Amino acid sequence: MIQIKKATINHLDDLSKAFDSYRVWYRKTSDIQQATHFLNERISNQESIIYIAIESNTIVGFTQLYPLFSSTRMKKLWLLNDLFVYKDHRGKGISKMLIQKAKDHCLESNACGIILETEKNNQIGNALYPKVDFVLNTTHNYYEWTAR
Repeated sequence: MIQIKKATINHLDDLSKAFDSYRVWYRKTSDIQQATHFLNERISNQESIIYIAIESNTIVGFTQLYPLFSSTRMKKLWLLNDLFVYKDHRGKGISKMLIQKAKDHCLESNACGIILETEKNNQIGNALYPKVDFVLNTTHNYYEWTAR
């Protein structure tokens, strides 16, 4: 049985391993120590909401939401920045459960919606998001400036 819970500091060790695996999937260098520090700050400072999927007392996936605001809608808007399920647990509907929890949180917080981005070559994500009612925005350009 899979449970979806809000992550706390008590989940930090296992959550950091999952977060590190997520980053490695995105071709970043593994760094458990920095992952732990990063997540500790997000949780301690209440800068993000992290939901974890637990099966047999083990974290098998997570999603992380960051608050934003929409000036035109004058409401909170959530950024679903991270979604990860360990490879050996995929195909069980865990991603859909995590996304549903994010949607529930959006409604509970009276936000106007959730936005996300994923790489064009992320076949799993690009197949998943339309199935859970996310719509590809083709009317806006997405620009990025990266500080070096």
